[in-house]
Amino acid sequence: MPVRDAGHTVLASADSEVFSSLRRRPTSREERYAMGRELRHQVPRKSLGEWRVGSDRPNPVDLVKESHQGRLDWLIPVRVARMVTSPYGFLRGTAIVMAHDVAGLPATGITPVICGDAHLGNFGFYASPEGELVIDLNDFDEAHPGSWEWDLRRLAASIWVAGRENGSSESQCRDSVLACVAAYRDEVRFLAEQPLLMRSYNRLDVGRLHETATEKSLRDEIERSAKRARARTSDRALPRFTAEHEGQRRIVEDPPLITRVTEDVAEHLAEALDSYLDTLAPHWRRALGGYTLVDLAHKVVGVGSVGLRAYVALLEGSTPEDVVFLQLKQARRSVLARYVHGDSAWHRHQGQRVVEYQQALQTVSDPLLGWTTVDGLQYYVRQFRNMKGTIPLDAIDAAALTDYAGIVGHLLAKGHARTSGASMIAGYVGGSDKIDRALATFARQYADQTEADHAALVKAVRLGQLPVTAGALDRVGSAFRPG
Repeated sequence: MPVRDAGHTVLASADSEVFSSLRRRPTSREERYAMGRELRHQVPRKSLGEWRVGSDRPNPVDLVKESHQGRLDWLIPVRVARMVTSPYGFLRGTAIVMAHDVAGLPATGITPVICGDAHLGNFGFYASPEGELVIDLNDFDEAHPGSWEWDLRRLAASIWVAGRENGSSESQCRDSVLACVAAYRDEVRFLAEQPLLMRSYNRLDVGRLHETATEKSLRDEIERSAKRARARTSDRALPRFTAEHEGQRRIVEDPPLITRVTEDVAEHLAEALDSYLDTLAPHWRRALGGYTLVDLAHKVVGVGSVGLRAYVALLEGSTPEDVVFLQLKQARRSVLARYVHGDSAWHRHQGQRVVEYQQALQTVSDPLLGWTTVDGLQYYVRQFRNMKGTIPLDAIDAAALTDYAGIVGHLLAKGHARTSGASMIAGYVGGSDKIDRALATFARQYADQTEADHAALVKAVRLGQLPVTAGALDRVGSAFRPG
């Protein structure tokens, strides 16, 4: 099995279990566990705590500029404004920077499907096909086969950065990271002992989440956030996002975040939505096919995604109140792909990649996930108002952050274990806290690096090297702004 030691990329992309024949002789769980333990000799667990700035590290501002290629020029100032506000905003918007950094660090070479952007804010609520509110990873634009350590490093660093911005002490930030990694380690060891199919049934709904949380402040915030999420449905979005015009519902403009599209673009999007139906399971294709497309608009979302093309489609059923909002979001090659041998060869269509890996990592997924192409650009499609929501990070104290960090560590391990490598990862991480302490060391150092990179971005903006919306620099240092 290919292994990567410090500073050398020899990582293999492949989920061998997914594409192997059912007639092969299986490698036993005990053998896989032993293989994972053996990797400790080549990549000591303590080495995962390493962070160093190599002489060949690109200027992070240059990587940000590189990521702007192909985006809508008029939205780049909005994207920069969302990143310049705080180090956490910078971290959210710069998966490209951290992908480059972690690709050169020690790793085992065990490569399940990973999120690729597993920061603290990319976990949240959404509705299962049965209408139950669940919590899981919820952003998959960068999802790709890759090193499990990459996801865990990004999550650990984001917890430390978020903790600092929320006023946590360094000791409290460390406690939060330790809780996250320990939960990841415990969960992957538990799931490695379960039958392969059982790993795919393990999920966390809001009821269990409330019971799992030990801090009262976190339980209270879960209850409030879940209530908000349950209200985020298509029918309740009608008064906020639409208005009646000449007897027909229209999406209301809110420039630059929500803007009309030209008739030509609308026609191409409508054709693409027809093609999208063919990517759905037969039942959902028939169900959604009963709706009629009544309006389209461009809508800015997220931080890292700002500037990529993203549209909202309003569909109406047999009554004006029976509506569905769909989101079409441009999909590009994952930032991880260049660091994995074989990169994107599995998926020529990047929208299909996002959809299939979302379904791989989540226990239950949006049944309307699909993909399509518009004017040569690739998109994935999902429900826009599907009881989506998050735990607001500025609403939880240090103890609640530690509690929540353990929950997301559990969720990340569940996602990784669903694809491949759980037994090997379990063998490598073991039962001690060595990897917990190593990644806490890394997280602190990378939080320092993130703050330095954010300062470089702020400087570049002040020097006029990057465009930004008016007043954005006045808000520098304000953490966790919406967007």
